[in-house]
Amino acid sequence: MSTELAVPPRKTTSIGRFWASTIGKKAVMAVTGLALVAYLFAHMLGNLKVFFGAAAMNDYAAWLRTIGEPALPYEAVLWIVRAGLLVAFVLHVTAAVQLSIRDRRARPVRYAHRRRARASFATSTMRWGGATLAVYVVWHILDLTVGVANQDFVAGQPHHNIVADFSVWWVNVIYIVALLMLGLHLNHGFWSAARTLGSARPVIRTIGTAVAVMITGGFLAVPIGVMTGLVA
Repeated sequence: MSTELAVPPRKTTSIGRFWASTIGKKAVMAVTGLALVAYLFAHMLGNLKVFFGAAAMNDYAAWLRTIGEPALPYEAVLWIVRAGLLVAFVLHVTAAVQLSIRDRRARPVRYAHRRRARASFATSTMRWGGATLAVYVVWHILDLTVGVANQDFVAGQPHHNIVADFSVWWVNVIYIVALLMLGLHLNHGFWSAARTLGSARPVIRTIGTAVAVMITGGFLAVPIGVMTGLVA
């Protein structure tokens, strides 16, 4: 007769059960995705300051570091935002990867008939486009935030760093390709998030497309402005 004691099953919290479910992961992806879209919109508007000259752009960047003073320390709000973005980004990517793995395991054998090209293209865009964007985000931080990937980087001079960066043709190619992938990701992701959160009205798709075009176009305006001499 065995003398080993049975180990009681580990209890899971409601949050754990929610995260373990497919709908929970989709909901996390939707909420974090919308939060990241809101940040991208604000970031895009800030980038457009570059068209108002070096003083306007540099003053704006300096202002971001002083939000909350003197109640909060220097750069406190900026670091809080960065921490929130990091959490949202990690949750978004983790949920996406786990859902993709779960989907593959649920269908180990491919469909006998190919799915519609439109659905396949959208799925491929979300998966491979998302992976491409994740790599690009790391490079972008090293390039224009930390400065190690920009040989002409000057701390506290974002206008100079932007002009120096987009004066190099291959940097523009990387940036433009990444932005086009971002536009496709936003267009499909916005609609997917809306459906997950319970709204599948056709107008949502139109709004998603408009948001994707606006954000992509706003970001693209900066390198185009440098290449055409509007920003110097």
